[in-house]
Amino acid sequence: MDRSTKKDTPSKRALLFNALRVFLALAIAFFLCQIQLDYIESYTYDMRVRMRPAPNTSGFIQTVTIDNKTQESLKRMPEALDYVKFFDELAKAQPKAVVYVADFSDIIGSYEDLEALATTTKSLNFIVANDSRLPDKGLEEEFQLLPPLQEIKVESAPKTADAQSFAKDGVTRRMVLTLEDQLLLHPRLAALYNNKKSVHEYQGSFQFKRTAQAYIDFRPTGTYKPVSFIDIANGEFDQAQFKDKIIIIGRDTRAEVSDYVMTPYSRDNTAMSRVELHANILDTLILNTAPIPSPWWLNVLATSLIAVLTVFVVLALRPLQGLIILGLTVFSYFAVCLLFFMMTDFWLDMAHPLLAIFICYYFFIPYRLIVENRRSWEYYQRNRLLTQVEELKSNFLRMMSHDLKTPIARIQGMTEMALRDQESLSASQAEALRNISSSSDELAHFVSSILNLGRIESKDIKLHLRSKDINALLLEVIKKSEYLARQKNISIMTEFEPMFSVKVDEDLLRQVFTNLIENAIKYSPENSSIMISTEEVDGKIQVQVADQGIGIAIDDIGNLFTKFYRAKAIRDSEVKGSGLGLYLARYFVDLHKGQISVESAPAQGSTFTVELPMNLN
Repeated sequence: MDRSTKKDTPSKRALLFNALRVFLALAIAFFLCQIQLDYIESYTYDMRVRMRPAPNTSGFIQTVTIDNKTQESLKRMPEALDYVKFFDELAKAQPKAVVYVADFSDIIGSYEDLEALATTTKSLNFIVANDSRLPDKGLEEEFQLLPPLQEIKVESAPKTADAQSFAKDGVTRRMVLTLEDQLLLHPRLAALYNNKKSVHEYQGSFQFKRTAQAYIDFRPTGTYKPVSFIDIANGEFDQAQFKDKIIIIGRDTRAEVSDYVMTPYSRDNTAMSRVELHANILDTLILNTAPIPSPWWLNVLATSLIAVLTVFVVLALRPLQGLIILGLTVFSYFAVCLLFFMMTDFWLDMAHPLLAIFICYYFFIPYRLIVENRRSWEYYQRNRLLTQVEELKSNFLRMMSHDLKTPIARIQGMTEMALRDQESLSASQAEALRNISSSSDELAHFVSSILNLGRIESKDIKLHLRSKDINALLLEVIKKSEYLARQKNISIMTEFEPMFSVKVDEDLLRQVFTNLIENAIKYSPENSSIMISTEEVDGKIQVQVADQGIGIAIDDIGNLFTKFYRAKAIRDSEVKGSGLGLYLARYFVDLHKGQISVESAPAQGSTFTVELPMNLN
């Protein structure tokens, strides 16, 4: 197998997994869209109806109610002669149509009184609306009133309730427009104003069994201000308020639950009177503002997109990020649905897309947990192996360093002894011994650094504090470094400010200062100078080591105190080093709760600053 094939394998595998995720998300979305969620969707529909501003009215509807005022005035419900008087006064206002939405056969009166009532209604375009049910096919005459009221028109204008279908919660949301393709009362009355002759001209209409239906564009209860029946019967009303309007008459006494319906605004049994319900239906048709349910394909598309998004969020993002994105998705989708409903009467399905988020989240979360647990187990095993390797490495370095210290010390001792007897050595032999001595010193320094590194990684270093004069400590280090400085003719100058002794770990700080001073000597040219100064600044001891050496590049300064790091300019130079000195120096200064920093530029020397607290607790 060539390299290109090997490289393509992970990308192909990732593409396959992504395709599988998309397929599963689409399968879940398709499955959800087959489930009827009318109850949930109707609840979201009701919520949108309540949250939007109340729609305007057409101004062509006037309601009249047989109310408590009428009962209190008559001391009873109106009878036939009361209706005769009422219709005589109403006829003077010249309404376009009068619709009675209560049971007209309940009116009490003698045969002669009922005849007079039937005669009075002839001066009006009077219709009794039977809203209890749809007529059976071919039996429309069953709605006809008994003599002497048989000539009064009775037409079907059914009120609906989601009792056996749709949401099954008893709420009225729909109106019936046609039965067996024949227009019912409401669209025929609306045609008096909008001239629409076909149900297909109304937005939002849909077929349901033998009927064409649409959703009612509801207004809140109380939108239509009724006039009391008794006021009209007594002639105490403004006739201009009724001219060329459809007058809807019905009961509103709060005595019979059958006189009321539940609406999207309220599920109280007396939420809205039948009078106001029919007013809402007529205004919806006159203004042609019925809500438009979204087509099935749009519902499937929205559900699929949200399902795919949820799957990728669950599987690809961190849990908190995923929850934030899903929360924003729910909020954004709800806002879009609400805005569409408010601005265009478009009813975008919410139940299936939002349920898709819930189902996909809880369907794929267990898989995500399994993957995360597997990764955690793999990380744990790798970390365990790395820990064991690190321990083996540390033990090896410590063991090797300890074993090297003794032979190095012997080499150093024997070299010093040989160098003392200069007379028996030739010049080349003396030079060779000096090289051996220098190399053994470098090796001893490296071994010491390795041992310190091992102690740091094992957290075996603890401060052993005792009072010490920092100036005196620096003088000790300088004295030991004078030999190295003399070899390059470098002068070490000091500016020490007198100060009190402070509690420090003398051995650790000696290593810090030794490293800084020896580095200054190693990286400074011959015949240069090094300045070492101390002072007290803001309650801290500040030690500075400044040289005139090669300097440090800006790119190297950020990594200068990193373990095993050496600046690029000196990696291939003759100056040797382990890359541990400054790392150990910073660690030892940090143990003292101090700071170490450097200011440098190429070819302009370097200044290392160590700040130590006066009182170390």
